[in-house]
Amino acid sequence: MIKLLTFNRERCTGARECERTCAQTWFKTPAVECSSIRIREVEGGFRATFCIQCGECIAVCPANALYRDKQGIVRVRKADCVGCMSCVGFCPYAAMFYDPQEAVPFKCVSCGQCVKTCPAQALAMTEAPDATQVEALSGI
Repeated sequence: MIKLLTFNRERCTGARECERTCAQTWFKTPAVECSSIRIREVEGGFRATFCIQCGECIAVCPANALYRDKQGIVRVRKADCVGCMSCVGFCPYAAMFYDPQEAVPFKCVSCGQCVKTCPAQALAMTEAPDATQVEALSGI
């Protein structure tokens, strides 16, 4: 089973607490550009962008710095990353991010901290049987 972040578009109010929480949790800053989840206003509401753990980026990494951990989460092995950002450009969901001041990309690891602070309860954690079903369950 893969732990997966899911998004309910109908509930999202655009408060962006999820972005601030993510950035604070992983980078110790409330700067939303350091968040692994991005909320954007689109026609008819809001859209969330975050890694759905599909794993398609793993094969494009020339340094083998991307891998799937025991829980099924795609991770970046920072010590092996060469900073080429191939994964950022390749991600079919545009959910691999980078900070120009850092040489290593970052992404959502389904930690669930954003779920706890979403005032509209638009985010939730669920489990998918395997990586082939994550897109249907994610709600993005």
